[in-house]
Amino acid sequence: MSKKALVTGITGQDGAYLAQFLLDKGYEVHGLARRSSSSDVNLSRLEWLGIEKRVRIVDGNLLDLSALIRTVQDIQPDEVYNLAAQSFVHSSWQQPILTGQVTGLGVTNVLEAVRIAKPDARFYQASSSEMYGRIREPMQTELTPFYPRSPYAVAKLYGHWLTVNYRESFGIHASSGILFNHESPLRGIEFVTRKVTDAVARIKLGLQSELRLGNIDAKRDWGHSKDYVRAMWMMLQQDVPDDYVIATGRTSTVRTMCEIAFEHAGLELDKHLVIDPNLFRPAEVDVLLGDPAKAKAAFGWEATISLEEMIREMVDADLQRLKNKAR
Repeated sequence: MSKKALVTGITGQDGAYLAQFLLDKGYEVHGLARRSSSSDVNLSRLEWLGIEKRVRIVDGNLLDLSALIRTVQDIQPDEVYNLAAQSFVHSSWQQPILTGQVTGLGVTNVLEAVRIAKPDARFYQASSSEMYGRIREPMQTELTPFYPRSPYAVAKLYGHWLTVNYRESFGIHASSGILFNHESPLRGIEFVTRKVTDAVARIKLGLQSELRLGNIDAKRDWGHSKDYVRAMWMMLQQDVPDDYVIATGRTSTVRTMCEIAFEHAGLELDKHLVIDPNLFRPAEVDVLLGDPAKAKAAFGWEATISLEEMIREMVDADLQRLKNKAR
């Protein structure tokens, strides 16, 4: 009999790639999706991967515990992946209460639903490198102290420690992946990598002339979502649950990332870049660099897709999107 997986946030970047990965493994995949004011769920990322008809979508919301309990009772999943969140750091200063409710307390609701309705299910929590914030060590490991610098990071830290608490208090097989920045052609337009590759495509096609950014000296450890969802699954196959940093071990500035994108399109960055002070964060995270040694030692995970390969793939995808719209 096929294993069953329940994925919250399945319509997002990681949810879509994880669904594809699990389907390829023979799983029956159920995805929790929150409906907006219309009756439609945005399945565009699942459609991009050609898997929208193979995933079973369930109406749900991380703030509705009763619905989560019923969902877990009905599906009886072997594995639960909690990827849902208000995940845009910039918006968390504008919506700190919503971010705390969904990104923080929402984890409590999913864990409670698992504890009550399927306590032997294996649980994955999507933690974030943003929890390190004002870094305490040059390279961050699972033991590096946290110093969150945004409402989003604070909420993620709550969910992270609650996952540890449920593991230790109730014996749930609960693991957290402390994922560093990971991108893909499915990344939302509000995130800096996709903002850059979309702008490059538009400039290349003559649809706009400039790219406006804030702090281009910020350094990040960027990987590909495809690599990172594989790590999520590998964590839940371990006999003993634990927390793992998932990263490439390489850091690059936003400027370097931009240069890769512009060069791939045959454009010059400095002719189009505009630094906008309004786009700086109220509290910046200057550098993030993860050490994935524990994950490699425990289950052999390492990144396989470079920053250069990923950004070129994203530029090509955005060019294709715009050409398709024009047609």
